[in-house]
Amino acid sequence: MKSIRIGTRNSALALWQAREVARHLQNLNYLTEIVPIVSSGDKNLNQPLYTLGITGVFTRDLDTALLNDEIDIAVHSLKDVPTKLPENIEIVAYLERDYPQDVLIKRKSAIHKEFHELKLATSSLRRRAFWSKHYPTTEFFDIRGNIQTRLQKLEEQDFDATILSLAGIKRMKMDIDYEFIPFMIPAPSQGVVAVAGHSDKKEINDILKQISHQETKICVEIERNFLSTLEGGCTAPIGAFAEKFDNQIRLKAALCSLDGKNYIATDESFEYNEEEDFGEKFANIVLENGGKELMTEIKSQI
Repeated sequence: MKSIRIGTRNSALALWQAREVARHLQNLNYLTEIVPIVSSGDKNLNQPLYTLGITGVFTRDLDTALLNDEIDIAVHSLKDVPTKLPENIEIVAYLERDYPQDVLIKRKSAIHKEFHELKLATSSLRRRAFWSKHYPTTEFFDIRGNIQTRLQKLEEQDFDATILSLAGIKRMKMDIDYEFIPFMIPAPSQGVVAVAGHSDKKEINDILKQISHQETKICVEIERNFLSTLEGGCTAPIGAFAEKFDNQIRLKAALCSLDGKNYIATDESFEYNEEEDFGEKFANIVLENGGKELMTEIKSQI
């Protein structure tokens, strides 16, 4: 087989993810070639993500390259991948999840401030909403760009702290101080590198399945099914995190109003089986317990 062309966004973090997929494939003696592609999500750093028609904003250009046979596979941070994929594109492999958590980074001058005192920069609706549930008077600022850009803005602009994915910090081997946020449920599938393939490329997809981590796959499919059942194509403040212990799964998940005042959570432990769609099951319980009305409210506000 000729070299496998690995499509990726061209940020430092995305390239790390692509190289990690390449390493797994090379360990199986396959040749690889990394093909960087600039995504429309990376081109517009001024608008908050939720105003960009967010669904697929970081995956569209890679989807197009995959469908046009410019690349053989596309590597994504799975939390950026819409739950509804374009025709002929499928998620074929999941690398083992490393760091799912969100963490708080304070600027030097704000290091001694308490959570409730912070002026917070984040463009994530989920992070804003979950934070507002606990600290409703917080002043928020929009912030975009890669990790390095955000950290630079943190020191230069008029806010005290920002929230980042721990996975990005660890993968970039950044030596910075951070604090865990106990009440912040991660975005569904946060901390997971996923590989998308073209459904017609059976040979390559069979190769990809050899590098997929089964436990991660089980957990993130539950999280993504929870997300897709709730949101129906709308971007809403939703957190979901599943962990597997032997054959037991624990799912912590929540839907939150934009202002943080209405919060519907579920924390379930159950025995896993392949036949049941647990993500859909527990999302429907949330919908029946006021989630349907809350989703209608959120859609009207975005």
